[in-house]
Amino acid sequence: MGNLGPSLPMQNAPHNVVIIGSGPAGYTAALYAARADLNPVMYRGFQPGGQLMITTDVENYPGFPHGVMGPEMMQLFQEQAERFGTTIIDETITKVDFSQRPFKLWAGDQMVEAKSVIIATGASAKWLGLPTETEFGGYGVSACATCDGFFFRNKPVIVVGGGDTAMEEANYLTKHVSKVILVHRRDQFRASKIMQDRVLANPKVEVLYNTAVDEILGQREPVRKVTGARLKNVETGATSEVEVNGIFIAIGHKPNSDLFVNILEMDAVGYLKTQPGSTRTNIPGVFACGDVADAVYRQAVTAAGTGCMAAIDAERFLESEGH
Repeated sequence: MGNLGPSLPMQNAPHNVVIIGSGPAGYTAALYAARADLNPVMYRGFQPGGQLMITTDVENYPGFPHGVMGPEMMQLFQEQAERFGTTIIDETITKVDFSQRPFKLWAGDQMVEAKSVIIATGASAKWLGLPTETEFGGYGVSACATCDGFFFRNKPVIVVGGGDTAMEEANYLTKHVSKVILVHRRDQFRASKIMQDRVLANPKVEVLYNTAVDEILGQREPVRKVTGARLKNVETGATSEVEVNGIFIAIGHKPNSDLFVNILEMDAVGYLKTQPGSTRTNIPGVFACGDVADAVYRQAVTAAGTGCMAAIDAERFLESEGH
C-alpha cells in the first residue's frame, strides 16, 4: 500500500500538505487533498485511526446500513486515501515551527517542511483509570451516548459525571434505556442549572451523589459484556453493587492540542479556534479539522465533513499563494 513505515524518502522540496493525525477527519482531508494532486503526507500519530479504533459497532455513519466495526471503517478510510496517492507515515509529530513558511515539523529527530498543514489530532475522552474500563471498552463501557445509546434499549445504565456533558448524556439516554443511574463523586453538580433541572425532573434518572465507580463488573465468556458496577460512597467508604448493562463515562474530553500551545489560538479547554465557516486557524496555511476543533458534535460524520473542508481550504490557500 502506501505505508512507508518509520522513515520518509529524502525531501527535496516542501510538501504541499502535511496532515497531522488520522481518524475520519485526517483520512478525509487526505482523500480530498490527494484527489487534488497535492500529494499529501500524513503522520498518523499516537492513536492511528483515532477514537473509532476503540469503537466496536458504528451504526450511525451513512452508507453502512448494517453497521461497521470502527477499526474496519478506518481501514477502509485509509485504503481510499492511499489509493489516490497519500503517503502515510506511522510516526507522531512531536514539534512544530509555524513562525514562517515553509512550516517545519519534526517526528523525533526527522524534520520535514510543508507549504500547508492540516491538523486532525482529534480529542481523547477522559477516563476513570480503572483496568476494567479498558477491558470492557466497546463491550458496555462507552464515552459517547449518541454513538452507543441505541445498543442499550430498555436496559439500565450508569452515567458518570457532574457537568453539562454528563447531563446531556443522561438526558439523551433516557430516550433509549430503562433507567439511568447518574453517579457523581461530589455532593452537587457543576452543570448549568437548566441542564440539572432537566435531568432531575426526568423520572428515568436516579442520582447518586458522593459516589464513585470503584469497579466495573462483567462477564468475559462466552461473550464479553458489562453486567454491573461496584459503587463506593466517597464519604463513608461503603460499597454496593448495582446491575447495569452499560457504563457511560462523561467526565469530559481533552482535545489533543498540547503540541500547539502558545502557537495556535485555542479556547480555555484546548479546542483549536477556527474562523467561522472555515477550518482556517490564526496562522495562514494552517488548518484544523475534526474533534481537535469541535467541542460540540464530536461525531465521525462531522469530523469527516470538516476534513473535506480543510483539504479544500488548503487547496485554495496554495492556489492563492501561487503553488
